[in-house]
Amino acid sequence: MPELPLAPVDRLIRKAGASRVSENAAEALREILEEIAIEVSREAIELANHAERKTVTADDIKLAAKRLLKMIRYGV
Repeated sequence: MPELPLAPVDRLIRKAGASRVSENAAEALREILEEIAIEVSREAIELANHAERKTVTADDIKLAAKRLLKMIRYGV
């Protein structure tokens, strides 16, 4: 079951410039965003654990996202 509501995902696509968005397009982006969010969260948890913390911070999330984007860009 999806975690993200479809309406905000639709609004994100429209905010990017689309005048019309199919339900399938919003659903596809929702699936992708959820997969990315889970991967960023897993990486952030590893960072918090490495720092011997139980609490994941905003800095953990930001660093995890940067690391994963770098991996995607450079194919690491």
